[in-house]
Amino acid sequence: MIRKTLSTTAGAAALALAGSAWAAATVGQPAPNFTAKDVDGRTVSLADFKGKPVVLEWVNPGCPFVRKHYDSGNMQAMQKDALAQGAVWLAINSTAAGSRDYMAPPALAQWMREQQAPVTATLMDADGGVGRAYGARVTPHMYIIDAQGKLAYAGAIDSIPTARADDIARATNHVKQALAEVVAGKPVTTATTQAYGCTIKYADG
Repeated sequence: MIRKTLSTTAGAAALALAGSAWAAATVGQPAPNFTAKDVDGRTVSLADFKGKPVVLEWVNPGCPFVRKHYDSGNMQAMQKDALAQGAVWLAINSTAAGSRDYMAPPALAQWMREQQAPVTATLMDADGGVGRAYGARVTPHMYIIDAQGKLAYAGAIDSIPTARADDIARATNHVKQALAEVVAGKPVTTATTQAYGCTIKYADG
């Protein structure tokens, strides 16, 4: 796995901050159900994982903020840790088919294999239905659903909104903290944060 530090340059990526004003899904309420095809053509439904915590990760391999966490191995370590705790991890790509960053299912599947990402499934959402239901605006936008099916966390992966891998070690990992609390049956201390990353290029704007 290639590990490198990414720095933000003008025009390289759009840093977008998405707060609660964008959110369609509401923390503390039932998470919107959805069904989508994975990169291998299999149908996956959120309902398939009833009774388990589920982490949703919006992904776009062309985004420097996503690459920050994958090239460093941070995202893969989080995925592995989540699965070890009995959680499900679904990576979702809502990039429209006409976008420059769009990757067809075989290409995205290959990229995920190259990253050695141990996700439960990688889902295609080219029409944007799943992303809009959750109010996902950037990559990576992160959500955690508890075992009762309620949305327990929505927001950023961590507390430092840059594309620099060097910042990972000193950041507070919001997802890791929230998932540990969810698994332990405790209230999530920080249930919402501002997500940062590259703006998702949805179909029809």
